Amino acid sequence: MAFDPDQVTTVTVDSYSTLVDVESVERALAEHVEEPEPVSTLWRERSLAYTFVANDIDAYQPFYELLRDALSAALAAHDIDLAESEQEEILEEYHDLDVFDDVRDGIERLRDGGYDCYVVSNGNPAMLDSMVEGAKIGDLLEDTVSADEIETFKPDSAIYRHAAGRTGTPIDEIAHVSAGWFDVQGAIHADMQGVWVNRDQQEWEPFDGDADLAVESFHDLADELGV
Repeated sequence: MAFDPDQVTTVTVDSYSTLVDVESVERALAEHVEEPEPVSTLWRERSLAYTFVANDIDAYQPFYELLRDALSAALAAHDIDLAESEQEEILEEYHDLDVFDDVRDGIERLRDGGYDCYVVSNGNPAMLDSMVEGAKIGDLLEDTVSADEIETFKPDSAIYRHAAGRTGTPIDEIAHVSAGWFDVQGAIHADMQGVWVNRDQQEWEPFDGDADLAVESFHDLADELGV
């Protein structure tokens, strides 16, 4: 479906890799391991895989706990033995991730243009609180919506329907913005419009159709919405 800006009244935004850069955890890893990049990559892959599996086998746990398990698995896969205290130091980096440059000004344009903006995330509430504070966007958001509220991760349709209910918006009037292709697909499947933030000009996954809109920044989305 082609993006229809006239249909949009509310904007929901993913958090990790969309507002904040998960690759910045490599800084914390670098203090404990010699080659942080492959560990960071596998950590991210495992954490996403765990969310998918958790949905299917009814094994929900808060995202921060899931990240802890995924980090342990990534370290073990690279034969790295770290004390529990060291792993906790690395994990805590998720409370202080780098914010993408376009986030504050881009979301401010959306808000000033009349769009209510919400974060919809797999992150549990404590994670979202620290992310919003670090990104300095609390004054621009109506609220945050966590998967923890219904104990279901993306891209299950339930979380997008839950978000629509929490925002008080008909689901087909929501544009959901994410850097995660699976999140965009989940939003589209649930009848939102799916907007893919592609800052690094990656190739879209050749699976089940295209995003309704691809942008390189929140400013591009604001342009598309005419604000």
